[in-house]
Amino acid sequence: MTADLTPDRAALRSWLPGFLALGVIWGSSFLFIKVGVTELHPLHLTLYRVATGAVTLLVVLAVLRDRLPREPRVWAHLLVVAAFGVAIPFTLFGFGEQRVESMLAGIWNATTPLIVLPLAVLVFRTERLTARRAVGLALGFAGVLVVLGVWEGVGGSHFTGQLMCLGAAACYGVAIPYQKKFIAGSAYSGLSLSAAQLLVATAQLAVVAPLVAGAPPVPTGLSPRVVASVLALGALGTGLAFVINLRNIRIAGASTASTVTYLIPVFAVLVGAVVLGERMNWHQPVGALIVLVGVAVAQGVLGRRRPRSVV
Repeated sequence: MTADLTPDRAALRSWLPGFLALGVIWGSSFLFIKVGVTELHPLHLTLYRVATGAVTLLVVLAVLRDRLPREPRVWAHLLVVAAFGVAIPFTLFGFGEQRVESMLAGIWNATTPLIVLPLAVLVFRTERLTARRAVGLALGFAGVLVVLGVWEGVGGSHFTGQLMCLGAAACYGVAIPYQKKFIAGSAYSGLSLSAAQLLVATAQLAVVAPLVAGAPPVPTGLSPRVVASVLALGALGTGLAFVINLRNIRIAGASTASTVTYLIPVFAVLVGAVVLGERMNWHQPVGALIVLVGVAVAQGVLGRRRPRSVV
């Protein structure tokens, strides 16, 4: 016999549907953002989205009889995580999608692990830089340059929109290692911390949005498709999706659950092409493939040694 075990089909069936659903939900989020910013300022869209997600998770907390954090230290750290993990990146994607295709925004979201790693190594000291990870980073950032099409020159609204989406991914690169270092070790559940994070982000946006973009429009004045997009972004993409992701982590493990990163841009491209009729230049999907290969190498998905056979 060998050390490689045949996957348990029952176990696979227990998490694979949720895994695929998560790829569809998060991949489709960029479509909903594209629709939302046709009538809403990006700050208002983010405010409505985050508030809806917060309400969704609070309901789940009540059903599961969980509770919000009570330590002031945790809430202080959540101010940073909410800003860089929710409020700013969600808004930047909104601004970006006023200038670029939704499928392209989905591709830029896939660069997040490439930004997380160097910050985790150099700033937060939560990871080590190995030769494999360095190769993955080099590949990934080469892919970023291909997606940008730097040989065509820089400038213009489309290029600016891509930089905004890259900036959103960079915000995640700050929030993820920060959360891992200062919050992840607390005694509170992931659901509790996420609900608190969304509540803090809602408060931040409720202060900033009116100052920058004016008073949010009344929801009854929006078209049905925009209202549906906001509800989908909030209840599904920001609320229910987190619950599904937690379940995937519990059943399949964190490493397997994290590979949903590779599905998100695929679904973002498919949905953008089918629903919105978007098209990309040749170098954008090629660059996206290079980025995903770089992420896979950096995360150890590619280049792992196969377990030796044993008798």
